[in-house]
Amino acid sequence: MSTEYAAEKSAVNGIRTALGIGGVLSVIIGILILAWPDKTAMVVTAIIAIYAIAAGLVYAGLGIFSKTKGGWSRVGHIALGILFIIAGIVAFLNLGAATAWLALFLGFLVGILWIVEGVVALSTLNQAASKGWTVFFAIISIIAGIVLFFSPIWGALVLWWLLGISLIVLGIIQIIRAFTFSNKDI
Repeated sequence: MSTEYAAEKSAVNGIRTALGIGGVLSVIIGILILAWPDKTAMVVTAIIAIYAIAAGLVYAGLGIFSKTKGGWSRVGHIALGILFIIAGIVAFLNLGAATAWLALFLGFLVGILWIVEGVVALSTLNQAASKGWTVFFAIISIIAGIVLFFSPIWGALVLWWLLGISLIVLGIIQIIRAFTFSNKDI
């Protein structure tokens, strides 16, 4: 067995393992989202809160210990760090409310983004190769954005379920890829 063949086989096995693990994790997370949507959303909120606290500590540390930053930069980093830490702690103090606010925010944000995306599609209509599909896309995008904007919690829940379903389907496909991946795919 040549060294090149062994390295190639090792690479294929590594890729297959990564695809398989990624697929299994995707399926597990998708099932968790569908089985316990509110609990899983709270876990995601907790992860974001942990990130906020960690980022706050980093920003505060940069402001406190930096030798090269000027006064206002240091104050800004410290203030930003304190805000991140406070936000993380407040989220942990009432994880349920923080989760609801996060869903509300994401619902509004996606609704606004879809409305803007539809308007942008209409604004580029004269350059579109397929004007009919562009108008159709723009109308659907604007309507979906308006619906989501006026019912952001409901919309966020539907998007959460779609994420769970997508993770399961894509995870299964990833697992299949893990079993069928070969050196011809490299």
